[in-house]
Amino acid sequence: MIKKYNARSRLIFSLSMSIGIIIIALILSYSLSDDLLVTDFSQKSLPPSWLHLFGTDWLGRDMLTRTLKGLRLSLAVGFVGAFVGATIATCLGIMAATLGKKADAIISWLVDMFIGIPHLVFIILISFMVGGGVKGVILGVGLTHWPSLTRIIRNEVLSIKNSEYIKLSRNFGKSRAFIVIGHILPHILPQIMVGFLLLFPHAIIHEAAITFLGFGLSVQTPSIGLILSEAVKHISIGDWWLAVFPGLLLILIVKSFDGIGEQFRMLINPNSANQ
Repeated sequence: MIKKYNARSRLIFSLSMSIGIIIIALILSYSLSDDLLVTDFSQKSLPPSWLHLFGTDWLGRDMLTRTLKGLRLSLAVGFVGAFVGATIATCLGIMAATLGKKADAIISWLVDMFIGIPHLVFIILISFMVGGGVKGVILGVGLTHWPSLTRIIRNEVLSIKNSEYIKLSRNFGKSRAFIVIGHILPHILPQIMVGFLLLFPHAIIHEAAITFLGFGLSVQTPSIGLILSEAVKHISIGDWWLAVFPGLLLILIVKSFDGIGEQFRMLINPNSANQ
């Protein structure tokens, strides 16, 4: 009993810590004044100090403020992109499992094809085709992050579609749409939620990556990727803090979301939840 209690307590504590880090970062991003982003050449290129914890950039802007506000935008883009990807995965996974062998074969072929294409290359192509910006990044991320979750949902639906309660519903004349919405979807909702949470950090990383490479968000739209891209030009003259602190914060947030997804997965898994 004590061992079980300690394992569950550690899991809940770790989950709370991950959520707490993200909430604190979001609160700070809204509470810090935009006045700290005004150009002030008298404060340019200052190293980290108590007044500017992350230092200042070449225009005298506070890097802590820039990083947190850029991170907020990256989180928003990653959230919408992951939501689009999870929605596509849910629809295709259910269709593959319920519409017969032909639909299953076609969707399985699509999954294999998309998995075989490097995510970053495909995101860049989609973003470039739609003109870049926020819309391009969201579409690029959303249209490339569904294959793995599609397989999971397909397998989960296949395991329950012949259950007794679904057979009874079918015998009572209920439509396929009613069975999917009323029986299948509620059953796989935990898997969808965990899949979304695990897609989120990948979406954030890929948004930052393509923006860093110059194919993502515009220079008028500050994000972590843009901050890191701009910092590269100044690292060689000794302004190391321009890249180190934004990069570390990005890693911390991504690992926090990844931890939340893994911990939720463990909580809904009967084997690990009862340990």
